[in-house]
Amino acid sequence: MSTTARIVLLVTSPRLPAGLLTSAAWDVVRRHPVLTAAEGELVTAVRQAGVEVTVVDGPATQPLLDAVAAHGTVVWLAGPAGDEALARELGLRLARQPGLAELELMYGSWDPPGARLLDAVAVLDRLASPGGDPWKRAQTHRSLAGYLLEESYEAYDAMVADDTDSLREELGDVLLQVVLHARLAEELPEDERWTIDDVAGGLVDKMIRRNPHVFAGAEAGTIEEITENWERIKRAEKARRSVLDGVAFSQPALALATQILDRAARAGLTVALPPADTQPDAEAQLGATLLAMVAEARDAGLNPEAALRRTTLTHANAIRAAEPPPPDPSAPTDPR
Repeated sequence: MSTTARIVLLVTSPRLPAGLLTSAAWDVVRRHPVLTAAEGELVTAVRQAGVEVTVVDGPATQPLLDAVAAHGTVVWLAGPAGDEALARELGLRLARQPGLAELELMYGSWDPPGARLLDAVAVLDRLASPGGDPWKRAQTHRSLAGYLLEESYEAYDAMVADDTDSLREELGDVLLQVVLHARLAEELPEDERWTIDDVAGGLVDKMIRRNPHVFAGAEAGTIEEITENWERIKRAEKARRSVLDGVAFSQPALALATQILDRAARAGLTVALPPADTQPDAEAQLGATLLAMVAEARDAGLNPEAALRRTTLTHANAIRAAEPPPPDPSAPTDPR
């Protein structure tokens, strides 16, 4: 047999249009017999280009070897999952009998960056559609609000711990919330409805508008100048009436106090802090004292939220160290 005999395993991305193949892939399917395991969009696209495709019913190894013996080179159109089992079986067979043919892996198309986001959208669509997960179908934006905070805090913990493996997983949980909220929004009344593409499109448009030094040929300048330009563009977009518009008032109190003081300072506003000794009750006095401490921390260049978290976590470790050890499950028990 000719040493040029080969089986070309043609793998394509199921996340791209079926006929979007490389020129090399189109060359090989037009020149040689093409086999596959099942009908599908890729088979349809190849046939529409005038290529004959044979669908193999049952195990494919022997039909492929028979086709190689008759034609020298054949092409196998892999399914969406890549047909790894067939590739493994062929590889073992050809390793035992190398004279039969060579096995060549060819990529007809590749997943673009971010392609798995399409899978995330498809999975959440199925879960939130009729016949999917009843729990997810019963949720609303408001019922899910706490989960978004919880997952964000867990991602924050992973960042602070420099645990990049956990961060990857926790960001996936945050992404789940984003995609699920977008899927639920598709069920809103028509005049309120939006999709994940609206979310992504709004983000893309915003990033392009707010980064003219990257997308519009503007002079980059220093990081401080870029930040100021960002804020200027943001103010023009939002047309806000107050420097506090856009502050998330549901964030933790120390972080909220810091952001409010920052906003006032950037706007050049000087407003006296409430004195603790003039407050009407103990809670208000404590609040005024804490606000004054946040202001002092800000003036010193410290982050009060991070400072309290650090000290609290250290104290938590001390509490764990002071706890009695858990009982040893392998220790013998007193029979009395």
